Amino acid sequence: QVQLVESGGGLVQAGGSLRLSCAASGRAFSRYVMAWFRQAPGKEREFVDAITWSAGSTYYADSVKGRFTISRDKSKNTVYLQMNSLKPEDTAVYYCAAATRPPYSGTYYRGSEYDYWGQGTQVTVSS
Repeated sequence: QVQLVESGGGLVQAGGSLRLSCAASGRAFSRYVMAWFRQAPGKEREFVDAITWSAGSTYYADSVKGRFTISRDKSKNTVYLQMNSLKPEDTAVYYCAAATRPPYSGTYYRGSEYDYWGQGTQVTVSS
């Protein structure tokens, strides 16, 4: 059983920062890419960013470029999401996801490409 556990969510004022963590536990698995998605109330889940586990290549949604940074610590089996200059529209439940193979679609943006998901952590940005 593979578990992804997110932490670090909370309430922050607009312009503030938060750092989310996603720790993998359970049986060992080969991860190709790790990503963060988010889902706001009444909206569909959307891609935030992704990082390839081996090379550390990163990919970002336009809405978070320049404000969010994804990183990973291989020794801790953990991926991080540093969120700066937060806006009220960043309010959502943030989910960590892991894919064990390159995406069939050629893109990291589709949730269907990911094999494991965390339970989510709430991020609320007040104006």
